Amino acid sequence: MDNSKIKRYTVTAALPYTNGPVHIGHLAGVYIPADIYARYLRSNKRDVKFVCGSDENGVPITLKAKREGVSPQEIVDKYHKIIGDSFKEFGVSFDIYHRTSSLTHHHTASDFFETLYKKGVFEEEVTEQYYDESAKQFLADRYITGTCPKCGNENAYGDQCENCGSTLNATDLINPKSTLSGDQPILKETKNWFLPLDKYEDRLRAYIESHKEWRPNVYGQCQSWLNAGLQPRAMTRDLDWGIRVPVRGAEGKVLYVWFDAPIGYISATKELCDYAKLDVWNPKAEEYYISNVETDKCGWEEYWKDEDTKLVHFIGKDNIVFHCIIFPAMLMAHGDYILADNVPANEFLNLEGQKISTSKNWAVWLNEYLREFEGKQDVLRYVLTATAPETKDNDFTWKDFQARNNNELVAILGNFVNRVVVLTHKYFNGAVPTVMEILPEDQAVIDDLATYPAKISASIENYRFREALSEVMNVARLGNKYLAETEPWKVIKTDEDRVRTILNIALQIAANIQILIEPFLPFTAEKLMKMLRNGGHTWEDAGSVNLLKRGHEIGEGELLFDKIEDAAIDFQIEKLNQSKANNSAANVEAIPAKENIQFDDFTAMDIRVATIVAAEKVEKTKKLLKLTVNTGIDERTVVSGIAEHYKPEDIIGTQVSIIVNLAPREIKGILSQGMILMAENSEGKLTFVAPTQKFEEGSVIR
Repeated sequence: MDNSKIKRYTVTAALPYTNGPVHIGHLAGVYIPADIYARYLRSNKRDVKFVCGSDENGVPITLKAKREGVSPQEIVDKYHKIIGDSFKEFGVSFDIYHRTSSLTHHHTASDFFETLYKKGVFEEEVTEQYYDESAKQFLADRYITGTCPKCGNENAYGDQCENCGSTLNATDLINPKSTLSGDQPILKETKNWFLPLDKYEDRLRAYIESHKEWRPNVYGQCQSWLNAGLQPRAMTRDLDWGIRVPVRGAEGKVLYVWFDAPIGYISATKELCDYAKLDVWNPKAEEYYISNVETDKCGWEEYWKDEDTKLVHFIGKDNIVFHCIIFPAMLMAHGDYILADNVPANEFLNLEGQKISTSKNWAVWLNEYLREFEGKQDVLRYVLTATAPETKDNDFTWKDFQARNNNELVAILGNFVNRVVVLTHKYFNGAVPTVMEILPEDQAVIDDLATYPAKISASIENYRFREALSEVMNVARLGNKYLAETEPWKVIKTDEDRVRTILNIALQIAANIQILIEPFLPFTAEKLMKMLRNGGHTWEDAGSVNLLKRGHEIGEGELLFDKIEDAAIDFQIEKLNQSKANNSAANVEAIPAKENIQFDDFTAMDIRVATIVAAEKVEKTKKLLKLTVNTGIDERTVVSGIAEHYKPEDIIGTQVSIIVNLAPREIKGILSQGMILMAENSEGKLTFVAPTQKFEEGSVIR
């Protein structure tokens, strides 16, 4: 699109499902790049609406609700708040974060469907769909799992294989299984409304081929779909959660989530503009009452229907087909809307060498990060941008996170700003000094600085955010190099005027960093603005060495970043290791139960709470400890095979459970009078079976 003709921008970020918090894969794939782009546009004084919201109508919500034994509404309310609050704290600058449960969205999606229905776009078909006889319910795509016909993954869903990324139909699966009952579903006839994608194939191909500048992963996937031949796709589902299909004869059906979700961008823009046309749904008539009030404060239609608007969708690669094939076909069928100019989809981000998995808790959750790394939003923003999977899958590791913070943010960016501010206060009482004489080495730095805004702009406008961030860091490197070569801390002893020039230029570099870093690290930019007491500048001012006037007083210095110590990283790695252990344990079959015993057999055992008062290793053994325990009845000796799991000095004072009426037995020449109860996991690790709070010795365990 010709930038000279663009009057406004509509920037969308994929609507997250409200069935769980947001993790770093979502941030790196969608929300950080979208936020960088929107912030950059605002800094350039562009008219932009940056919209997003919770997708509350997907099958994942109903699956989560069933697992937790609550209503879908409780699930979406819970996670809408968690996700929305996390985005806000993380600095994602949406103009609106709305909900697809809103009245505006329900009407917008229903009205969109009805428009296509009245135009005769849909094909009404009776087809066979999987049905769970035990649950007495038709199965939506995500209620079915089976073997992927393309890669052999045994846990593919009815709409997509998350292993190979293929988009599927439920009937493509080998050995399908209902997630509700575990039974093999049957095929049963049902009526649905299909969007005939095949009829839009030529228009879609022309649209896609007019955007060869799109990322290769996006363009290539679209071409693959088109070359395989498009087929009609059902836009309705047999479910009881979602937006009801607004036509007669569609009772018990809702709109397909990928029909209503992208319309959520439109309804979000309406809400942002305070657009109000409808006020209440009449369930009996299955229609809305129309109020007499109609407002539109910012002209929402301009952002969706005006050819001079540039529409950009930020998504993950698993959403490419929905945003580049299905949604454009819907918009073409409607006829009133513009199509996306670009869809910069990222690849997947892995975690410590493994694919992020929400079901296995193999993820770094944003809400937990914000709690455990308070005030370090920009560190995560930096690392996820610097390692963003823009052209291929990439890997996040905690050690790399630590290294980039300590070696780049602290040592390069933070170090430069701190030196400049400290030296200015030390030599000139915090006042910006006057430039006295520009030497060739100064002019070279000034000329170099002037080139960066255009380079960074070009990278951002071509959706190369890693490259753009690298160029911003190069400005800090330029400043560090300039100080290192001019050595003002030495020159001050002989030539104060020379230091005035050096520090003025260094301060101008810092002020430029404040502008250029803001789209990427907004909290850092704000800190720097307060330090320099320098606000109001926009992107068009960047590259100048007149941002800070002589005599302007800057604030006291403070560290932009601090080092992250090993302990914090070790804690995060241990959390992941625990998730891995839990998953391994969950996948290990339990040892079968032994033969039944009678109740009298159990009551014959006298099990008491005891406290270990002394412990020592049994000589010439690897596994045995000699324990002295207070049983409340007496003090006695017990020999226990736990030496490979516990050090003697670590367990003194520990409460345990002991069978006190077990016949004494001599072990390695020591009379053992009882048995300590231990639990053993699938990895052979032992732990005491003990009270969860302090109990009197001798307390009976029943």
